[in-house]
Amino acid sequence: MKYKIRLLLLLILSLVTYISRADDNPPAVGARAAGMAGVAVTLADVWAVSNNIAGITALKKPVAGVYAENRFNLKELSTVTLQGVYPLTKGGAAGIELARFGDKLFNEQKLGLAYAHQIGPVSLGLKATLLQIHLEESGSRRAVALSFGGQSEIIPKLTFGAHIFNFNQAKLARFQNERFPTVMQAGLAYKPGTKLLLSVETEKDLEQSADFKSGLEYKPIAQLALRTGFSTARKAATAGIGFTSNNIAIDYALGSHSVLGISNFLSVSYQFD
Repeated sequence: MKYKIRLLLLLILSLVTYISRADDNPPAVGARAAGMAGVAVTLADVWAVSNNIAGITALKKPVAGVYAENRFNLKELSTVTLQGVYPLTKGGAAGIELARFGDKLFNEQKLGLAYAHQIGPVSLGLKATLLQIHLEESGSRRAVALSFGGQSEIIPKLTFGAHIFNFNQAKLARFQNERFPTVMQAGLAYKPGTKLLLSVETEKDLEQSADFKSGLEYKPIAQLALRTGFSTARKAATAGIGFTSNNIAIDYALGSHSVLGISNFLSVSYQFD
């Protein structure tokens, strides 16, 4: 009887996690990306440690950031992420990621180490992520997922990005050959000037239908950014705002689900001199 209760609890938690991450707002890290419906494969900021490792080569100074998301005002569906990037010599950069989702009963944790290098107009990056899923009274399972990404300005003002998470298809459990998801992304970003950024992206989980996303970022002034985006899979729009002052960047995004309600996304990053 006790085993059946545990199994039922695990199924419920898995279902809630799937709904919250697949049917609501994008799993991309950082409120900037969340405000643009998860369009992130072409972005170059500290959150590229998660979204596309290749993007960290654009950072010329050390940057650290913290990101928090709360889905549907439920503590059990909260995520906190810490990330940092340290530029190296000759076009290289190193990144680190620490993340936790869930609560004491059920949680997912990540520790990622990344390296990226730029050669001419092309940036390539590789990351290894230690993944852990923990269910109270049932223990934890761990695996290492490998990710690879690239970015390049193919023509002036037009950037192409591609990324694949868990290309080694890390195994979660032997039961039914269960594995962590493998997700592929590719997109284009067009920046006609300093005020406007237009992005499109497609995302494909090997076990799910493809998602086509578009995002827009507009800066009426240098310190302020307004964002919006749309996802075809979720049939939902997103919105966000960002403020930059000196070395600090603060971003916020808001999402909603027709049944489950409102989600909030907040990120803060600091660039060291």
